[in-house]
Amino acid sequence: MRYYQIDSPDSGLVVRTNEEAYDLGTSRAPVDSFLELAKASTVSGTDVDSIASRLVETAETVPRADFDGNLARPLSPDEVWAAGVTYEISESAREEESEKPDVYIDVYDSERPELFFKATASRTVGHGEDVGIRHDSSWNVPEPELGLVLYRGEIVGYTIGNDVSSRSIEGENPLYLPQAKVYNRCCAIGPGIVSAGSIDDPHDLGIQMTITRDGGIEYEGTTTTARMHRTCQELTSFYCRHNSIPELAVLLTGTSLVPDDGFTLREGDSISISIDSIGRLENTVTEV
Repeated sequence: MRYYQIDSPDSGLVVRTNEEAYDLGTSRAPVDSFLELAKASTVSGTDVDSIASRLVETAETVPRADFDGNLARPLSPDEVWAAGVTYEISESAREEESEKPDVYIDVYDSERPELFFKATASRTVGHGEDVGIRHDSSWNVPEPELGLVLYRGEIVGYTIGNDVSSRSIEGENPLYLPQAKVYNRCCAIGPGIVSAGSIDDPHDLGIQMTITRDGGIEYEGTTTTARMHRTCQELTSFYCRHNSIPELAVLLTGTSLVPDDGFTLREGDSISISIDSIGRLENTVTEV
């Protein structure tokens, strides 16, 4: 099943089954957010889809007109973290941007992955909103990634993430990574959440990204999560180690779609990221 939030104060959590959408906020046991559904799943010992399947029996349907073009951020994560150098092409790209490339070779080949804090809920945006690029960076790129939705450290769903990055800042010195990654509107999440039980293999999903500017295509690329050097469970395990993890988090799993070195995002660009079985995340770019 797929779960969404509609940009309306009167709407609860929306679940989509085949061609019908239901507002679980109108069911006999109202559910207003994915966090509430995940909590109920843990308390009852059943998966989120089983609970939703029962609730739709008494929930109102959502008209297609209210659903299309009216999606909000599907969750409000306490934290967003991200993994780096999980694909070979990412390792190569970060070597090229950096004056200290050996650190990326070491991470790619080591047992311990690179994990870093990416955003709070206030720094994330949803489908259809503007993602940000830093005014003090001359080289900014989007990074399309499979996102793991974690409830108390367990994978309960998948979403799409855009880990927008300031490559000129990180390239100057790897110690500047927090400034290259964490700033206003630095991360997009959406358009919805697909339950963990609805994805047969998260390591075999096609990813596509298109960047358009002034009506023309500036970049277009495809890849697959089969090229990941790490597994989702491995990344989750390291994220949870010796870490007081929040109740609800998103862990981005890295990217293997990297535009050419001569490309940088500009204000007004449009970014479209699709992942098989999950959907399409679309955002425009603004300078922050």
